[in-house]
Amino acid sequence: MRKPLWYLYQPYKWLVLGPVFVLSTVVFGVLVLILLVFMKPKFPSKFCGTQWARTNAWFTPMWVTVTGRENMDRRKSYVIVSNHQSQYDIFVLYGWLGVDFKWVMKKELRKVPVIGLACDKLGHIFIDRSDRKAAVATIQQAKSKIRGGTSVLFFPEGTRSRSLRMLPFKKGAFKMALDLDLPILPITIVGTRDVLPPDSIDIFPGKAEMIIHEPVAIHGCNDDNIKQLMEKVRNIIQEPLAEARGQPGAVTRFSRGGRRRL
Repeated sequence: MRKPLWYLYQPYKWLVLGPVFVLSTVVFGVLVLILLVFMKPKFPSKFCGTQWARTNAWFTPMWVTVTGRENMDRRKSYVIVSNHQSQYDIFVLYGWLGVDFKWVMKKELRKVPVIGLACDKLGHIFIDRSDRKAAVATIQQAKSKIRGGTSVLFFPEGTRSRSLRMLPFKKGAFKMALDLDLPILPITIVGTRDVLPPDSIDIFPGKAEMIIHEPVAIHGCNDDNIKQLMEKVRNIIQEPLAEARGQPGAVTRFSRGGRRRL
């Protein structure tokens, strides 16, 4: 049944969803730039980011459920760490997290028309992954933005995982948590890779879930035991993904070539 639906979806993807993505990106990107003339970045970032993400999720369509929202205090700042398996993770986080945060993103995204300029003006953090010293310096400069309920969000794997198994974590998020004395807020996103797999434009409607775990305190942690902290947080995020791997059919997708396991 789903294979015929995949073929039926293709004209919609190119004739409706594609133009909606381009138009919404331009409209909300320009709106951000206009609003920033009159107000501080917090409201434009949260409002425009949420509406942009939900618009594109609705037109896909992607249905999102959130569990564990009670684990997060919107008045506090966190170092948020999430797994990363699809570009649609961005829609889930921007559209449904409900707090003000700064992305840590690769510097190449600064060159993307409209999005790059808007993100720059909103104070998101661009790092040069090819230059470790420059990346560290950028993170140091960005610390002043993380206060008063504004958090910072990392994909600590550094790039999208090509399976339901997460990649090894990088230290940047955890060192910032130690330096700023902020708790870590682990988040697991499940289902987005079935909506849009990595290295693909094979979009297909589906469901996604965002699981907000209890914050992890960093008291007693330092550079000597940071690896234990990283492993603890990674295990928390990985557990729901392991459960998804164990569900029959949970990671099955139909494509032009038929049924395949991911």
